[in-house]
Amino acid sequence: MGGCASKDKKDKVVDGEAVATDNNATENNTADGDNKAAAASETAAADTANATANEQPNGDATTNPEGKEDTMVDAAVLTKLEEGFAKLAASDSKSLLKKYLTKEVFDNLKNKKTPTFGSTLLDCIQSGLENHDSGVGIYAPDAEAYTVFADLFDPVIEDYHGGFKKTDKHPASNFGDVDSFANLDPNNEFVISTRVRCGRSMQGYPFNPCLTEAQYKEMEQKVSTTLSGLEGELKGKFYPLTGMDKAVQQQLIDDHFLFKEGDRFLQTANACRYWPSGRGIYHNDNKTFLVWCNEEDHLRIISMQMGGDLGQVYKRLVTAVNDIEKRIPFSHDDRLGFLTFCPTNLGTTIRASVHIKVPKLGANLAKLEEIAGKYNLQVRGTRGEHTEAEGGIYDISNKRRMGLTEYQAVKEMYDGIAELIKIEKSM
Repeated sequence: MGGCASKDKKDKVVDGEAVATDNNATENNTADGDNKAAAASETAAADTANATANEQPNGDATTNPEGKEDTMVDAAVLTKLEEGFAKLAASDSKSLLKKYLTKEVFDNLKNKKTPTFGSTLLDCIQSGLENHDSGVGIYAPDAEAYTVFADLFDPVIEDYHGGFKKTDKHPASNFGDVDSFANLDPNNEFVISTRVRCGRSMQGYPFNPCLTEAQYKEMEQKVSTTLSGLEGELKGKFYPLTGMDKAVQQQLIDDHFLFKEGDRFLQTANACRYWPSGRGIYHNDNKTFLVWCNEEDHLRIISMQMGGDLGQVYKRLVTAVNDIEKRIPFSHDDRLGFLTFCPTNLGTTIRASVHIKVPKLGANLAKLEEIAGKYNLQVRGTRGEHTEAEGGIYDISNKRRMGLTEYQAVKEMYDGIAELIKIEKSM
């Protein structure tokens, strides 16, 4: 694989502006509703502990730094790109990658590299080239990729996030009135469970494909130490994957709390390196609050519980995010919002979802998806992305994450689910 994956350098990144240092170091319905089975991805940013001497002021995370002596894309990488592009073009793929990777865009980008990590177009699109059934098919191996390969990322982002144009700027973070959401299903007729999650990147570290094993371990230690300071309802325990008892691990997976290894979309994006080093899970005593360390994002912060009380779930998440942010700086970009590995999770990074049983609507999946789409909702199988519904239960969430506030993203889900329940009752 080309680009950053082959790097042995340890890099310092300041909100995406990376400075290489010569240091040879080496939503199953998962808790957030994604069927992400491997570790890796989403993120970028600022301030490694052992490189503070090179500190820079925070800035636009997608600003390209100077540097990178090797600007030539390897011939083998170009060959893979050409072959992969030809196969994708000839396929019946419905991915956003195929939709927007025209021959003109491909030729314009195929010889480019990100300045700091040397990530190539192949690093961005290799998952989509190998998995023609991808819905999106593109990831950002480092923050600079969003700028260097903007001709491809921008139209994908605009399409997925409902019209967020390259000239648009994501609004400031705003969680709104956390007490304003009521219970969606007070009689427990339809909603099985509710969850809200967000992804975060730690300042000072690149996205997963560019991380060294030493950085993975360093990040895990920081996360574990930080979360051990949480109190009250959030108080709990951190479980490293390394050395985890297999029975404990399987139980956490079966309970839909723990991510697992093996997701081919992330693996082919080169996002599962050094597994299980640096990965772990934290959960509170009630198992209503979880944090994943170095799955697809550096951090996935998750609030969940049985039933339809979105208000309780959302309030718990907001409390946790605000508390953790005081202890761990997050990577943020003025235009794109919070930075993530996958462009579908930029901006608010908020995914609010329910497991819901709507047998009448579910009898016609196309109809269900059509109605959900009117409210900017996404319908998935019970065990998350790329899975089927089990027992007539669907995972339904907000789709848009950019161009609106956190509160607005959750309200889209709230309003849409309320309408689906109303329609189900009327049928």
